[in-house]
Amino acid sequence: MAAFRAGLQAGFRAFECDVKRSGDGVLWLLHDDTLDRTTDARGPAAAWRWESLQCLDAGSWHGKRFAGEPPASLDQALAFAARHRVLLNLEIKPCPAQDAETGVAVAHAAAKWSARHDAAPRPILSSFSVAALQAARAALDAAGSDLPLALLTEVWDVGVLSQAAALRAQAVHTDWRQITSEVTVAVHAAGLQLRAYTVNRADSARRLRDIGVDGVFTDRLDLPARLAPAAAAR
Repeated sequence: MAAFRAGLQAGFRAFECDVKRSGDGVLWLLHDDTLDRTTDARGPAAAWRWESLQCLDAGSWHGKRFAGEPPASLDQALAFAARHRVLLNLEIKPCPAQDAETGVAVAHAAAKWSARHDAAPRPILSSFSVAALQAARAALDAAGSDLPLALLTEVWDVGVLSQAAALRAQAVHTDWRQITSEVTVAVHAAGLQLRAYTVNRADSARRLRDIGVDGVFTDRLDLPARLAPAAAAR
């Protein structure tokens, strides 16, 4: 949660995080399939129970001042969003062979939370896994929820638009290096929004803004100030 607090302090009002299921079914935040890179544990994350995951150090890899920071649960992230009324992009990041189960679980949790917090922005559910998004779409439909979906893709081609249409997605999220003005026009012509990841240079962000991209994901807390220093100063 230290990352969310740092982003909020820097002025961000939207946050992206990756959600998977623990061995005992708790939804929690981790990008990788293994614990090696960002915690003091080793091996696949899938089998770990939540009570054990909470004992891990998920902060030291990033810096000494974050030492002892535990992994975050989806419930903690949603509570943060409710408290500060910020937007969450929840990337469904299943452990291996858990695509459908994770898609359903994240959709149920997000829809239930959104129905109780109508003053907060509605979460966006995204994924590289079409199977996870299909399961999420079915779960949202069954719950009567209209939370938006976004299809994540590493490589752009026109087939992305048909996939997004089949999912009734609201947006396409793709690698910023894939995006040209022609791609932007095609996505918008399909009635979709286009967002780019992961944009850490101001010149790249300016180019994307100038060709009409709807939003960018960044690791840089200082990117907005570097992109528009005059506006940031005001």
